[in-house]
Amino acid sequence: MPLTESVCDLGMQPLSNAFVTQDAVGQMERFYPLQAFVCGSCFLVQLDEFESPADIFSDYAYFSSFSQSWLAHAERYATSAIGRLALNDRSLVVEIGSNDGYLLRYFQDRGIPALGIDPAANCAQEARKRGIETLVAFFGRKVAAGLAADGKHADLIVANNVLAHVPDLNDFVAGIALLLAPHGVATIEVPHLLKLIENTEYDTIYHEHFSYFSLATAQRVFAAHGLDIVDVEELPTHGGSLRIATRHAGAGPIGNRVAEVLSREAHAGLTNLDTYRTFSRAVVDSKISLWEFLIGAKRDGKSVAAYGAAAKGNTLLNYCGVRQDLVNYIVDRNPYKQGRYLPGSHIPVRPVEHVMETRPDYLLILPWNIADEIGSQMAAISEWGGRFVTAIPAVRVF
Repeated sequence: MPLTESVCDLGMQPLSNAFVTQDAVGQMERFYPLQAFVCGSCFLVQLDEFESPADIFSDYAYFSSFSQSWLAHAERYATSAIGRLALNDRSLVVEIGSNDGYLLRYFQDRGIPALGIDPAANCAQEARKRGIETLVAFFGRKVAAGLAADGKHADLIVANNVLAHVPDLNDFVAGIALLLAPHGVATIEVPHLLKLIENTEYDTIYHEHFSYFSLATAQRVFAAHGLDIVDVEELPTHGGSLRIATRHAGAGPIGNRVAEVLSREAHAGLTNLDTYRTFSRAVVDSKISLWEFLIGAKRDGKSVAAYGAAAKGNTLLNYCGVRQDLVNYIVDRNPYKQGRYLPGSHIPVRPVEHVMETRPDYLLILPWNIADEIGSQMAAISEWGGRFVTAIPAVRVF
């Protein structure tokens, strides 16, 4: 049955990572409805599927290794997991959605066998250059069964920021259950729906994400496949995430933090449809806040550039109708994006050095979740009086 309870309607938008090349900038783009709905019984927030995962992820523009803070996060995780689980050269670590090998290298460098699984051939190619074995595939029951038939069972499965990208949740989670060793652990990092609602993080909604999770919803999904959520950590990444630890049912005790987070979600109203209706109104207020700032800057003769051609930035710019008349250009460290144009808005993507050459009055940081990292890297804009801006949940100039 189609869902009818809207969380927010962000209008017609292109795929957020469908960057436009110079020779295609004058051609038509495909736009799709970007509207999130919530199920009134399980409270899973979901998007309709308009493009196949193969079209979205087979050639992917995002490379994890370009964020220093994310690399530091990955290294801390690897060090902790190796010690906590006593991983060694007889263990197997499998990462689903392994991207360019940003995480598995920290296991491999310590002599721990590692296997990456990712549907994006271009990302897998980068991982293989680092010597990390990577299987190009969409993970699910079939892939897991094939690996298990070859005698591969993972002592640790890692899935960071991939669960939201999965159109068939049951197939994916069933695959984890098949691949996980009897006493193995799987950890899944996923943006926390509670933080999305509390902080009006509507820009984290885009077509590449099919679902948005509370712990309560995740618990239902994993339990249906014989997996217990035994622990949960709350992380600052991506505006607020959960790191869920799961094991085969009965394989380990369930920690106190699981009940604590579930209680906080219930208190915040994540099982009340009125909560989602209030969020929808907050999204409109956030849009107006950005409009007021950009139009005011334009009237005052101030120039605005943006930093970070991230998916969340494309959602924000397209929802707010921002084009090159209000934001002159955007810079990004990823060479794959440089020389292209943002989908929908067609704002040109330049190398980071372009900021120093043009000296904008304001630098709008689109990946606000790493604003501190970017602010430190770009601190030199203060030399000409430049200031930073973030737009979520409302405009902040600093």
